[in-house]
Amino acid sequence: MRTLAPKRSTHPSAIVQSRCASVPSASKSPMQQVTVRVPASTSNLGPGFDCLGVALRIHNDVTVTRGAKSRPQGVTEEAADLFFHHTRRAPFSFSVSITGNVPPSRGLGSSVTVRLGVLHALNALTGNCVDRLSIFQLCAELEGHPDNAAPAVFGGFTVVQGSAFQRFEVSQRLHFVLLIPELEIKTSRAREILPSRISRAAAVDNCANACVITAAFASGNYRNLRGAFADHLHQPYRKKLIPFLPRVIAAAEKASALGAFLSGSGSTITALTLHSPKKIAAAMLRAAESTSAHTLITRADNRGARLVRSPIADH
Repeated sequence: MRTLAPKRSTHPSAIVQSRCASVPSASKSPMQQVTVRVPASTSNLGPGFDCLGVALRIHNDVTVTRGAKSRPQGVTEEAADLFFHHTRRAPFSFSVSITGNVPPSRGLGSSVTVRLGVLHALNALTGNCVDRLSIFQLCAELEGHPDNAAPAVFGGFTVVQGSAFQRFEVSQRLHFVLLIPELEIKTSRAREILPSRISRAAAVDNCANACVITAAFASGNYRNLRGAFADHLHQPYRKKLIPFLPRVIAAAEKASALGAFLSGSGSTITALTLHSPKKIAAAMLRAAESTSAHTLITRADNRGARLVRSPIADH
């Protein structure tokens, strides 16, 4: 038997602190505003629970500006508190604005886009004393699991084990077809319904499928993905929250998709294909039998989070 538990990342705080200690706490011309573009991500990919993820060409732009009359709340405040604590930088007031098309609570890493955007922006505004790996580790700690944080930071397809990861470029030949319902699913709720143990046979099958997916992305032989998205860890239980999940997956595969799976904790369902993405999208939408759902066809983002607007400085 195997016990399931969410994985938390750790981070080398001493390394973060030592790097930042060499940077002055203030500059003569401090940057005033930074905009960071962060990609959405589809994670788990069926059997790769908390381990596998792909960055997508759907983005949120997070703009952080020095000075604010009110203190940031929620995930923004959590990200800022962790950043200032672990970098030992002097906290300062700031405002945050978010624009983009990553829907919240749909299993596409929307919370990561906000947390990561704030971490990257504060890093830029305080002299870039934290490297990209440390930012990933801080973001994964905030999330409680690293499968969305890794692709959002580094782009492409990522495999994460604890605080270590491997990354692979994803060909633009591969299409990601998303069925996005209006149904919101909170990650905490989606984790509560998971069993604490699974059978050895189920664990072995999941391990084999996750290995096949990793090998296919590493080699670029995407046709080998067919039949590898079957899962026993979370999807059989999360279909209680998303009853149309099995029939949407079946419809996508019947329409020639390489496979389909629940994106993260849902409610988005992702299908992968090398051809006919519109045909697959139409089949998924029909199977959902929902007038409020919509589909989106996209590709992988191989760049990851990045600055998209030149910072403003006082002169």
